[in-house]
Amino acid sequence: MHKCIHLSKAAKRAALNDAFRQHTCVTMTTPGIMHGIVDLQGLMRQVASFKRFHLWNNSHRDHDFGALTWEGKKIFWKIDYYDPSRTRYCDPLSKDCHRVLTVMLASEY
Repeated sequence: MHKCIHLSKAAKRAALNDAFRQHTCVTMTTPGIMHGIVDLQGLMRQVASFKRFHLWNNSHRDHDFGALTWEGKKIFWKIDYYDPSRTRYCDPLSKDCHRVLTVMLASEY
């Protein structure tokens, strides 16, 4: 007998978000990151490989937010979902969804 495995919507969003962070992504950085971080490439590698998801930063289980410390500074990153015009929200499971990763100092949130 063949068994089908159906991922929950949250698990599908998490998988898409993880792949986005780890491979190709559109990244925005805030002025605090641009002017306050020396090793920006190292920070981006840390964001891409981030796996410390907990209830407080992953309440919907979709891996769209994280926090870490880099160069002694508290860093937040988050993924937002846009329609093709990048002016409105889009369902993250839609084939038309454009993800944008924003990396910022926690103080800029």
